[in-house]
Parts: sequence; C-alpha cells; structure tokens
Amino acid sequence: MSRTRTERLVNLVICLLSTRRFLTAAQIAATVPGYEHDPEDPRDHEAFQRKFERDKAELRELGVPLETGTASVFDQEPGYRIAHREYALPDILLEPDEAAAVGIAARLWQHAGLAAAASSGLAKLRAAGVEVDPQATLGVEPVVTVDPAFGPLTSAARDRRAVTFSYRVPEVDDPNTRRLEPWGVVCWQGRWYVVGHDRDRHATRCFRLSRIVGPVKPLGRPGAFTPPQNEDLISHVARWSGPVPHNGRATVTVRPGRAAGLRRWATESVPGPDGDRLTIPYADAERLAATIVGYGPDVRADGPPEVREAVIQLLKEVVARHEVTV
Repeated sequence: MSRTRTERLVNLVICLLSTRRFLTAAQIAATVPGYEHDPEDPRDHEAFQRKFERDKAELRELGVPLETGTASVFDQEPGYRIAHREYALPDILLEPDEAAAVGIAARLWQHAGLAAAASSGLAKLRAAGVEVDPQATLGVEPVVTVDPAFGPLTSAARDRRAVTFSYRVPEVDDPNTRRLEPWGVVCWQGRWYVVGHDRDRHATRCFRLSRIVGPVKPLGRPGAFTPPQNEDLISHVARWSGPVPHNGRATVTVRPGRAAGLRRWATESVPGPDGDRLTIPYADAERLAATIVGYGPDVRADGPPEVREAVIQLLKEVVARHEVTV
C-alpha cells in the first residue's frame, strides 16, 4: 500500500528542514517517500508534478513558510526550502494540566514506519552530497488530532482487510451499516476521509471519518483485496465533496503571543484587553472549529454563532470520548 498523504507531507517537511540549501523537485522526488516515479515516463512525471503542487499548496495553507529559490547563480531549476526562523516556535510555557493534555495528544499519533521513512530520506540526502543538519528537526513529531476511526481504518488499509461500520449522513437520523474495502485514509480541507470499494454499492465511495458512529470492525482475513495502483485518493474526495465557497468571516480572541498558525490566516488583528481579536476567513465552520479547539484555552471563538456552536459541539465530543467512569 502507498503511504498516506499525511506521512508524505511530514516527511517533506523533515526533508526541507534538514538542509538549508534549496532542493529541486527532482531531489525531493528522489528523497521523500511517496514521490517515487519514472521521470522518463511523461504521464508518470505529470502525476508527480500534480501531487507535488498540491502538497506545496497544502503546506502553505497550513502556515509552513515554504521558500522558492536557487542554491547558486548557475542553477537553472528552482528549489525549495523552509525558512527556519519563521517556522520555529517561541518558547511555550504550560501549566501542569496543560502539559499533561499535550502529552496525551502526542500519543494519539505515533507511526513507527514514519520515523524509518524519515531516516531513509535523510540518508539519501547525505548520499547525494547534500549537507544535513542533524539538529534541524529535533522536536519535530507527527502529532495530529484524528477521529477514533482513523487508527482502525489505516490499519485495515495497510493489511488490505475489509471493514464494517455504522455511518450517519446529515439527511438521515439513523446511521446505516457500510461494508468497505479501504484503500487509504486522506485529509481534505481539514477533514479525514477513507476511500475504498463499497461492497454493497459495488462502487468507489468516500466516507468522512467524523460521521462514523461506533467502532470500526474487521471483516474476514488480511489480504482479501488488492487496491488499484497509483490511485489518486484526494481526487476522489474532491469530486465527492464538491467546491466549497470561501465567504465566511469569523472573529476569535487569541492570547498574546499564542496561536501563530491561526494568526497567519487572519485578515485583521486588533489588540484588546483579553488578547488580540482576529478576523478569520473560512469556508467550513466545522473545519475552523476543529482548528480553534486544537489551540485549547489560548483561543476563544466569538462569532458567528455557527462557529461557536461547532466549537461547543466538538468540546462536548472530546469530553464524552475521554470521560472515565469511576
């Protein structure tokens, strides 16, 4: 199975952080797992270019300061790197309970294969004569907040094992049962989706992980199906989701010196007694709410009501998910 887009993006960041020189697209393709292709094959190379362009856009949208330039005046092809000073975080002071919460969150995403892939990529850079800074990526860890179905679905896709789960759509109150051969899990516009072959519909289907109700259960044995080769899962999700209008404006209050990523989205920032009041453009209230919740007590949603309600709903779900019965 091919690596997920998330793993590829993390490895791309690690690669670009590990050297201060500009790396060309060809060097990145030869280094970062997930970009393997035949540069002599026009169709294969075009597919790589589309994938790389999407990934660059995604990193910039996430606030990663991706620079374009050349290593010397003799270079004809542009290269890429990450601006270290802009990417570095300021010192973060946490209360004991906040530090404990961060520790729990860090354990939500730990993928042994990712560390091996990153090490392999850095070894390739060294072999190509590119100087690698071993201190550049200290503290960089793949830490993300994901839905409960994320782990079981990625495992099932890796093992090529069918699954069954209950799925709720907005138009229907009661969830229905789906049987799926998962090809992979991808992130699109801030949400996680699983793409695969729906056994009951006999067609390719996408499912948003946040709409899966209850546990994901395995069906049958591992190796029960073969996913299509070089399938662009993001394209399936994009076609299924449709275009999203970018017309919303939200206001949030941010503590001084906090939430640097959210500040990059802001079109306006006004100092206030409780912190900086930011104006954030958004297309999806749930996506923005998930971002706000990720910053914990450092960010407060002020409006509009749909964003505040989405934040409250997410917080309720977090409490219910981690509630311990004594």
